[in-house]
Amino acid sequence: MNELKVTGLIAEREVIRYTPAGLPIVNAVLQHSSQQIEAGIARQTEFEIAAVAAGEISGRFSAAPLGGTYEFSGFLARRSRNSKSLVFHIIDFRAAPATQHLDTGA
Repeated sequence: MNELKVTGLIAEREVIRYTPAGLPIVNAVLQHSSQQIEAGIARQTEFEIAAVAAGEISGRFSAAPLGGTYEFSGFLARRSRNSKSLVFHIIDFRAAPATQHLDTGA
């Protein structure tokens, strides 16, 4: 199974564009920061991940405020057929609960 759920903020986002087949698509960078427990030890985790929203969700994603914190769900795939780098394909997202605080180090 290839399913990923990430809580993070929209750090960067390109304008909506259309593929030659007419599919709307938006490229972005998501930022995550949290504390995880690994082998009984607290570990601070921070990363940025390339993301893409395609199809119907692209319009809603494009309208979401930059810097807004959301719960994203989707899957990972190669950026292109011959690429080794991964991109997070966003299938759905919703505003993160107000009680959840995302530490961005700012």
